[in-house]
Amino acid sequence: MNLSMPNPVQPTEASVEEPMVRFRGVTKRYGDLTVLDHLDLDVQAGEKVAIIGPSGSGKSTLLRALMTLEDIDEGVIMVDGEPLTHMPGADGQLVPASARHQRSVRGKVGMVFQSFNLFPHMNALQNVMEAPVQVLGMPKAQARERAEELLAMVGLEDKLDHYPSQLSGGQQQRVAIARALAMRPKVMLFDEVTSALDPELCGEVLNVIRRLGDAHSLTMLMVTHQMGFAREFADRVCFFNQGRIHEQGSPDELFGNPQQERTQAFLSAVNEAH
Repeated sequence: MNLSMPNPVQPTEASVEEPMVRFRGVTKRYGDLTVLDHLDLDVQAGEKVAIIGPSGSGKSTLLRALMTLEDIDEGVIMVDGEPLTHMPGADGQLVPASARHQRSVRGKVGMVFQSFNLFPHMNALQNVMEAPVQVLGMPKAQARERAEELLAMVGLEDKLDHYPSQLSGGQQQRVAIARALAMRPKVMLFDEVTSALDPELCGEVLNVIRRLGDAHSLTMLMVTHQMGFAREFADRVCFFNQGRIHEQGSPDELFGNPQQERTQAFLSAVNEAH
């Protein structure tokens, strides 16, 4: 693993200017296939970034690396001023992170997946309570109160006792969002959260995410094929191609006047498909 990094990503006192998320030279390979190619990306606190691009361009791998579900081969990922993939060694240089260090920093990140991944034997309330009690050691009464608040926030206050099999796909995805929020993350990741849903259910989940964005100063990264939502919701849109950010800008810039030929071709193909 290559640990030679420029000075700016050495651990520093967290400052106002410090990005909430920082990728520096991040590379991920599967054999001969490079999925992330020396990726650099800064995401500011409270910023909402939509990530678009063709299949296989590295979009979901970026999120999975941020959740430490994928090890990276080169580079460093920082969250809230702390290295996630690395930690300071005895000589002050960064060394690969221990599992304990990764767990500590990863606690600042929550993720909602394409598949809902709810516990089938637990009702909605229990699904949201489980991690705060088991991982954070939160008292059950406090965890229940928080779970009830979050389920109300996603519009499911009348479904607390329903099991996943009794909920629609859109409702299950909203429980999954509440469950991720229960851990009080600073960063929320959404990986194609509407792709398994029909258009009507897709709309209800996007409305919940929209309300979250309005109500909380969460930093959000969203991989999506929903171009209309990305245009409306995001502060910045990053177009990925072959493991790199090929073009980025405000939604108006990227959708209204894309500069790169590859971006233009992708958006044109998406528009034709719809």
